[in-house]
Amino acid sequence: MERKGFIGGSDCVKIMNGDWLELWQIKTGRVESDDLSRNIAVQLGSWTEDFNLEWFEHEHDCILSDQQREYELEIGIVPAKGIIDAKWGSFIVEAKHTNPYKSMDDVIEYYMPQIQLYCYLAKADGAYFSVIFGNSKWESAHVSFNHKYFDFMWAVVSDFWGYVVRDEEPIGIQTPDISIDKVEVDNMVKRDASTDNQFIDAAVTYINGYEHNRVFENAKKDLKQMVGSNEREVYCDHLTIKRDKRGSLRITRRTNND
Repeated sequence: MERKGFIGGSDCVKIMNGDWLELWQIKTGRVESDDLSRNIAVQLGSWTEDFNLEWFEHEHDCILSDQQREYELEIGIVPAKGIIDAKWGSFIVEAKHTNPYKSMDDVIEYYMPQIQLYCYLAKADGAYFSVIFGNSKWESAHVSFNHKYFDFMWAVVSDFWGYVVRDEEPIGIQTPDISIDKVEVDNMVKRDASTDNQFIDAAVTYINGYEHNRVFENAKKDLKQMVGSNEREVYCDHLTIKRDKRGSLRITRRTNND
């Protein structure tokens, strides 16, 4: 596929991941884009797309439209292009097929730049991810279009495009991080509580209690394993371990008077 002359959804992902030089070489014609015809992950996603969308229709009791519709628009100084997998009312639907070890959060975070561009191009209120994980699990999630995220992202994309237009090699570029916390996923957002003293205090208390409890459980397990099968009681100055009539071991703390 010819990748010169525009920015697409996968290009946005690469730009926001900091992969400027390789993409710049493709956009300026210095190198050819990768041949994906023998990439099994890409081809598998392509072959399972129709089934993926059919499954989405079944699970959501809906009928999709505008499958594989292409959009083109010049956004600021950047010509943009995108092909959506389908639409459902005012939302677009993107079908993905990934490995079973990823989570929906992983998929959303990775493809966020692409999905926000597609929403902008299609004038969509948001997007549904329809994701097959491996060969045994399917999930869907709704991601809202976020103007602030898009504007920030597109400023970075425009900066990259400037290097293409000027034919200037992008060296030493530091891509800024854009938080996706305020982008609604299934109508909910994330919140960074790193500066919330009350939350931090409760979190530290929880972690300390968790670690203490984990040490306690490990010690209890070790103690019981040290009781022989022919021993009805094992004790020391601190505690005693007794075997009841059912064979279960019970640990009791000893007082100074014991």
